[in-house]
Amino acid sequence: MPDPQEAETVETPAEAPAAAQAPETTPKKKAPRPRKAKAAPKPRIAKETAKPAPKVAEAPPAPARAKRKTYSEKERAQLLAKIEKSIGPDVSVKKATGQAGISEQTYYQWKKAADAASAPADLNDLLALEEENKQLKKQLAERLWQENAELKKKLGLK
Repeated sequence: MPDPQEAETVETPAEAPAAAQAPETTPKKKAPRPRKAKAAPKPRIAKETAKPAPKVAEAPPAPARAKRKTYSEKERAQLLAKIEKSIGPDVSVKKATGQAGISEQTYYQWKKAADAASAPADLNDLLALEEENKQLKKQLAERLWQENAELKKKLGLK
C-alpha cells in the first residue's frame, strides 16, 4: 500500500506546468495578530501624596504688580503732548513713553483714540469752510454780473 505522505508530495505532470504558468493574482492575506489584553488602569495618586516636596530655601515671592492707573482725558492729552514734544532725532518713542511712565502700546492706543475723537471736530470745520466757500462764490458771481452790466452800459451795447 502506498504511503499517504508520499501521495501528497508526488505531483502529476499535468498539474505542475499549469501551476507554474498561472501565478496567483490575489495577494495572500496575513493572519490577524492576536491583541494584547489591556491592563487595568492604575489609580491616580495626588502629586502631593506621591512625593513630598524637597525642603529648599523658599524663593522670595514675586513683587506685587502695581495697580493700573486710570488717566482722565485731560491727563491723556497732556501726556500725549509731552511725548510728542520730547520725540526727536535723539529720543525715540520708546524712550519718551518710558519717561512719561506709560507703555509704547498705550501711547499708540491713546493717539489713535485722540485722532478719532478730533475727527468730528475736523469734519465740522470742513463743512463750515465749504459753506463759507459757497457764499463767497455767490458774492463773486453777483459782483462780476454787476460789473459786466456796467461795462455794457458804458459801451452802449444795451
